[in-house]
Amino acid sequence: MKEKIEKLKKYTILFVEDEIDISAIISDTFKKLDVNFYLASNGKEALEIFKSHDDISLVITDINMPIMNGLELIKNIRITNEEIICIIMSAHTETNYKDEAQRLGVEHYIEKPFDFIKFVNLISEL
Repeated sequence: MKEKIEKLKKYTILFVEDEIDISAIISDTFKKLDVNFYLASNGKEALEIFKSHDDISLVITDINMPIMNGLELIKNIRITNEEIICIIMSAHTETNYKDEAQRLGVEHYIEKPFDFIKFVNLISEL
């Protein structure tokens, strides 16, 4: 697990989640592990952070959020950066969401409830 966490630390992560409890847990965990990250509560806020920080190398976003959803966020990110790794984390597993995510170049879809071990394992495989 230590090697996997070291790989996680190589990324600067933009984590986008409107659920305060999940954001707090992730934020606390990333801080304890010394992971570089930015936190946003909706797609619009995340897009502003993304545009102003060129060190972001990984985007993890929920789908359903206020103001701008995760799929719209990814569409906007892809305008300027087609290569950045985007991961969706959502309770919505409907085919239309997954199809749209794939069309946008999203290869990984993490289902909620969020499992940090599965997340670290996924990141270590990227």
